[in-house]
Amino acid sequence: MTPPLPLNDIVQAAILSPLTAHTAQYKVFYGSIELGVANYRLPATDSGFYSYHFDSDVSLFVLSDQRHLTSEFTLENGKLVPFRYIQERTGTGSDYTEQTAFAKAQQFIHTIYKEDALKLPYEDKVFDPLMVQLQFRMDLAANIRPLDYKMVKEKEIDDYQFRVIGKEQVVLDSGTYDTVKVEVVRDSTKRQTFFWMAPDLAYLPVRLSHFSKGSKQLDIQLASYQFEQPLPPMTPALIDGPNLGRSTAAGQLTSEVENGTGISESELEQIKMLAAD
Repeated sequence: MTPPLPLNDIVQAAILSPLTAHTAQYKVFYGSIELGVANYRLPATDSGFYSYHFDSDVSLFVLSDQRHLTSEFTLENGKLVPFRYIQERTGTGSDYTEQTAFAKAQQFIHTIYKEDALKLPYEDKVFDPLMVQLQFRMDLAANIRPLDYKMVKEKEIDDYQFRVIGKEQVVLDSGTYDTVKVEVVRDSTKRQTFFWMAPDLAYLPVRLSHFSKGSKQLDIQLASYQFEQPLPPMTPALIDGPNLGRSTAAGQLTSEVENGTGISESELEQIKMLAAD
């Protein structure tokens, strides 16, 4: 019989559990309309050098969008350090690529977006749009606050802040999940985004819902997943509670969602960017 891990080792294993090799597939909806699928893949590594992959294919009538994202990074002192990020987009409209290299030794970030190059100053705790999701999950497992992140996206360094507002049970076609509900903190309620993340699945997101002016809901739902190794038990999640200064009632917004099919190419582009986020 294998002896139990010391308490500190158990906590550390829980924090690093999002780096367990796994795959996850999601269905992407716009209101009640199914647009396509999105897939995540984190292969196992023996070197400490990770490669995280995202592929998506969504379409509606004559509009289409396919994306292939790869993030390469390392784990240093319990934190993820970005190395290289590549995004390739094809479909309706202009195709383009985005590439970012994080040159920590030279203290620069080199990024190219739609063939336009830029050099940004290197900052610690700056991530790419893909691997930041893993760091976010690790921070949730460690109950780290605040949940603030900077990421390089489209030649800019954007700031994102998140808040854990409660616990909810989520019922999907793929199963029933005990989750923590997370919101993206914004100054306005015109746009609201919520995540439901399952602690027992290394804080894997099981659902994302986005609302714009109380309508046109983007909904991404977990369809299947697989972890290559058993996951350790999680410590109880720290709940920040709702921001009482403004409403986060996604349920109220849901009743106002438009279920029509009049989606423009620009709206589909926005939908896909959210799915990639």
